[in-house]
Amino acid sequence: MERMESVSQSHALQWFTLILTLLSGIGAMPVSVDSVCSATSTAKYSLTFTGKWSQTAFPKQYPVYRPPAQWSPLIGVTHSSDYHIWQKNEYASNGVREFSEKGEAWTLIKEVEAAGERIQSVYGLFSTPAVLGGTGQTTTEFEVYARHSFLSFIMRIVPSPDWFVGVDSLNLCEGDHWKENISLDLFPYDAGTDSGFTFSSPNFETIPQDKITQITSSFPSHPANSFFYPRLKHLPPIAKVTLTKVKTKQIFNLPIEPTQSNQIPTGNEIDESLINTPLDCEVSVWSPWGLCKGQCGEKGVRHRTRYIHLQPANNGAACPPLEEEKACVPDNCV
Repeated sequence: MERMESVSQSHALQWFTLILTLLSGIGAMPVSVDSVCSATSTAKYSLTFTGKWSQTAFPKQYPVYRPPAQWSPLIGVTHSSDYHIWQKNEYASNGVREFSEKGEAWTLIKEVEAAGERIQSVYGLFSTPAVLGGTGQTTTEFEVYARHSFLSFIMRIVPSPDWFVGVDSLNLCEGDHWKENISLDLFPYDAGTDSGFTFSSPNFETIPQDKITQITSSFPSHPANSFFYPRLKHLPPIAKVTLTKVKTKQIFNLPIEPTQSNQIPTGNEIDESLINTPLDCEVSVWSPWGLCKGQCGEKGVRHRTRYIHLQPANNGAACPPLEEEKACVPDNCV
């Protein structure tokens, strides 16, 4: 009897040792500490969006009317690390599709609210007024706390097929304190739901849907693309966002309409420096050679022509000759 109890205790000890080993192995797995916020208080931030979409910085097909270059309202979310309103190299949700294509935010807002109710990943939803020009500013304020220390937002480029700028999961907390100031340059993204190449191209649904990708000076690699600047290594920033921690404890009401206090008039006066992006002339392919014109028995001349697709700007390469001729023998002689 004593021997059986001894064997039973030995088996129990082996199982206990095995469990401890497994648990210690789990504990030894690498854990990311970058997203762990131990700040004890909430923080309030001022967000300033600055549009830098000027005709000098982006001269190709710059929209000047119906509608002119401008920005939609900004939709922002404060959340935990397990939530994304959008992600590069992932598929856009229906809400992001509707917002990036049409500027309609209802579905996107319902998606954010559902995530907050279902998995408690979302703390706050906020917006800014639209910017009624390619250059200009809009501001708002929002609150974060330790469990929801991440900021994401999206803002539609108007006009465009499905292009936007934004930030995905920017952590405003660092260890036990909140970051004081953050400034980020913003570049255009393609939501992958519309196949248009230009700012004003008609709706042309992408089937099957593509993933969200960043637009660069060479991607998509097509001369019709409004952001295609093959001479540039990188596009200049089309916008920037500045975040400043607010030191006062005053409670602010978030504005929902443009006012003099939250929207700075559009214009180049807000630009830190004027960017001049060179735009080379673009011409069509040559037409076929025309008929040989000349007197019978003498040498004649054929002509062919091409036309200008895009005028040069900002010291870009000048247009090449638009007409060419070559000698020929008239083919109408008897």
